[in-house]
Amino acid sequence: MFIKRTLSFVAAAAVSMSAMAWQPSGKVECLAPADPGGGWDFTCRSVGNVMQDLGLVEGTVQTVNMAGAGGGVAYAHTVSKRAEDNKLLVAASTATTTRLAQKQFPGMNADMVTWVGALGADYGIIAVSKDSQYQNLNELMDAVKANPKSVKFAGGSARGGWDHLKVLIAAKAAGADKLPAIPYLSYNNGGEAMTQVVGGQVDAFTGDISEATGFMESGDLRVIAVLADERLPGKFSDIPTAKEQGIDAVGPNWRGFYMPKGADEAAKQYWVEAVDTLYASEEWKQVMKSNGLIPFHPPADRFDEFVRNQVQDIENLSREIGLLK
Repeated sequence: MFIKRTLSFVAAAAVSMSAMAWQPSGKVECLAPADPGGGWDFTCRSVGNVMQDLGLVEGTVQTVNMAGAGGGVAYAHTVSKRAEDNKLLVAASTATTTRLAQKQFPGMNADMVTWVGALGADYGIIAVSKDSQYQNLNELMDAVKANPKSVKFAGGSARGGWDHLKVLIAAKAAGADKLPAIPYLSYNNGGEAMTQVVGGQVDAFTGDISEATGFMESGDLRVIAVLADERLPGKFSDIPTAKEQGIDAVGPNWRGFYMPKGADEAAKQYWVEAVDTLYASEEWKQVMKSNGLIPFHPPADRFDEFVRNQVQDIENLSREIGLLK
């Protein structure tokens, strides 16, 4: 399915910046389609910092948070109000393609923007508070199988979004039925969802490794599974995979950008090459290492195809588990 296709694109040769007729002057805007504290916010702020460090922009990269409709407000804003803006990048991820696949952006589709590129991938996680009664993924899923309504999950995507899908993928792999009955509470970002779990209002968090780093380091959040084929490197290497616990669930979440469809071709080319340059830099490799991102950078001429394929694959998965008719 789309998971295997995703991983087949991992790692591509970097393309150096060429002398371009167009270059951004003044302020560049990076739209994060969520409140501060989540994965899209992380993408904008970290990429903006490295772009400035590398001299890829003359001025600043300003992160503007625009939460709503699981990314739909920012998508509609880009399509309808910023359609020819050469200096607008919008953070995107598997959560974006999930919403598009499920027709959650009314009247809009993946063809209405330009897909710039990806800069790595997060793997999904399932986590509980430090005082939770659940010690591992099997204990959590046993409770779900015994009574689907007994375990409440919280995530930063809307119901039916990528964070929600990760729970259902894991539950299905664990042998649970009645998947639509599993409670899932949607918040505007991962930080807000984790706060609810840490505070004891919700049983478990579903999200991505990069957005959970702060709560993990403080000891307030305990990750009981990473949805990866194998353990992540470095400081995340002690987190068990779902697979090693006997639950064959994998959930990578790419992170990257789209931009307005009507922007100048020279501007589109500039940002594609800027993302290539940034991805190949030592500065970005350090960001990836510090935040648990894995290599993922489809070649520029294949990223649009990758996005279209992922939208179709997620649509198929959503139908399979009853989220789409």
